[in-house]
Amino acid sequence: MTTRTDHPTLDDLRAEALAAGRRPRRYGSWYVTEHMVRAMRAYGWTIVVGAIGQPIMYLLGLAIGLAALIQVPLVSHGQEVSYLPFVAPALLVTAAIAVASEEMTYPVMAGFKWRRYFYGFTASPLSSPQIANGVIAGATARMIVAVVAYYLFIWLLPFGAVPTPATGWLAIFAGVAAGLAFGIPLMAYAGSIEDDKGQFALVQRFLFMPMFLFSGTFYPLETLPGWLQWIGWISPLWHGAELGRAATFGADLGPGMIVLHIAYLLALAAVGYLWGRRVFTERLAK
Repeated sequence: MTTRTDHPTLDDLRAEALAAGRRPRRYGSWYVTEHMVRAMRAYGWTIVVGAIGQPIMYLLGLAIGLAALIQVPLVSHGQEVSYLPFVAPALLVTAAIAVASEEMTYPVMAGFKWRRYFYGFTASPLSSPQIANGVIAGATARMIVAVVAYYLFIWLLPFGAVPTPATGWLAIFAGVAAGLAFGIPLMAYAGSIEDDKGQFALVQRFLFMPMFLFSGTFYPLETLPGWLQWIGWISPLWHGAELGRAATFGADLGPGMIVLHIAYLLALAAVGYLWGRRVFTERLAK
């Protein structure tokens, strides 16, 4: 009597390995997204306080407190508007950009340098572009949560922060678009540096803060001197805030300007994405 033992051939093993890798190759970006979102649970309260609390403090302190002292309405795009509806959409966009400035810097550095989990991902069937996609999608998920929560806050305020709620919810998309326009190029930059020697702090001080102060957040951009207005023109915050104002109180931008604002945000995000894919591919191939 003989005992029969089935030994898989090399072709069988190869076919089994290829079959096991098809699903990660197909849904790899979402696996990375899941990892990034799960990692956020470690600093969940920081997300709530930092992304939502800070703009709300600005809203309560400046937009409501200062608005009580400003009796003359602002003139924005030829129409009069009270101070709170003018400021609230800009702070909503600021909340999204603040999230992008966090999620597209230190987590990217951790993936390449400190914890090096991006290299672990590439040891699986996941590709480098899928890793970049997952980082962007994870940050976008956090942005959506922050912006939706912030919009609900200003919408429920009994001070008329959203005069036209029928279209005001579109400000959520303006905020996320501005956050991606700022964050995706920042992700590419973060992936291109070998170590953090203060570069991210410089981004906060010399990019984020000037953008926040000189992009028409608290006053119409045209009230600034001409030699400062260019900061707003190139700033995703100003473009997103203008779209948000068109949504929340019907700022008369005109179809051409709306298209220009959207196109500028999309162009920044697209250029940053192409740069980021290249950076991730080249660095993870080493």
